[in-house]
Amino acid sequence: MKRAVFPGSFDPITIGHEAIINRALPLFDEIVLAIGVNSNKSYFFTLEERISVLEKCFEGQPKISIASYSGLTTEYCKTIKASHILRGLRTAADFEFERTIALMNKKMAPELETIFLISEPEHSAISSTVVRDILKNGGDISDFVPTNFPKK
Repeated sequence: MKRAVFPGSFDPITIGHEAIINRALPLFDEIVLAIGVNSNKSYFFTLEERISVLEKCFEGQPKISIASYSGLTTEYCKTIKASHILRGLRTAADFEFERTIALMNKKMAPELETIFLISEPEHSAISSTVVRDILKNGGDISDFVPTNFPKK
């Protein structure tokens, strides 16, 4: 079984995340949307809210599961017997950042492969950080999040 982990905070999920996940579905038997929990980081949405949103976004998609984890992504991947880590790239800066992480992950877990998918041009400016900032300031985020994203 080809199982991929798409790790992230998903705080919130964006249409860019959604597009990468949907494009990756034909490549894997299962994609685990793995919400990384970092006790040193403060989140806008609770873990429960993020899980609920992901469940709604991918309702009826049997190849997607949702989980949370703490610690190293490589250790989580080993625990669930994942063979791949899935990452989306929006910009050259994303590539440099993700490349460094992928090389470190490869050193720690040589059996894991990282797969990068480049975002569609129309999604390249959309980031969770910017979407959160718009939301915190009372702006409309409906163009940047999946259609069934709940109002907060």
